[in-house]
Amino acid sequence: MQAVMEAIIYVAEEPVKAEQFQEVFPEESPEAIRRALAELLESFNARPGGMWIREVAGGYRMTTRPEHHEQIRAYLKTRPGAKLSMAALETLAVIAYKQPVTLAEILAIRGKKSSSSLQTLLERKLVCILGRKEVVGRPILYGTSREFLIHFGLNSLADLPTLEEFAQMAGDQL
Repeated sequence: MQAVMEAIIYVAEEPVKAEQFQEVFPEESPEAIRRALAELLESFNARPGGMWIREVAGGYRMTTRPEHHEQIRAYLKTRPGAKLSMAALETLAVIAYKQPVTLAEILAIRGKKSSSSLQTLLERKLVCILGRKEVVGRPILYGTSREFLIHFGLNSLADLPTLEEFAQMAGDQL
């Protein structure tokens, strides 16, 4: 069962939720599936390879180990890719920490026009529309999407670094 779980996590485009294994192993009890999944994580993550399995966005995903991120980042820089601009990253940070938030509120925080950055984030599905604010004009409310959690390897928004952690990381970089 663990070998099949590992293979499914490897090929899945989205994080695999524990409940999805019940469809693959209908004869097994939910407890047996949870136990097999826990044993898979323990054994897979104990080996010294370049990958590990971690919980991301409420499911399980195979990712690279953090100790290899610098080398992976260096490799990825050699490949052409669609990167986010600094304006898009700033806009995304405002949305992630202040959501639900309107375009006017993003402008007030950033002090710069953010509509094109917001459009880019919507196209990449990192941000989604949450509804409308109950004020005059009923502006659109924006928040991060599940794709945001997946893209940044977060299980929930609670995993975002605090402002103090950001300051410490920035100090370490200097």
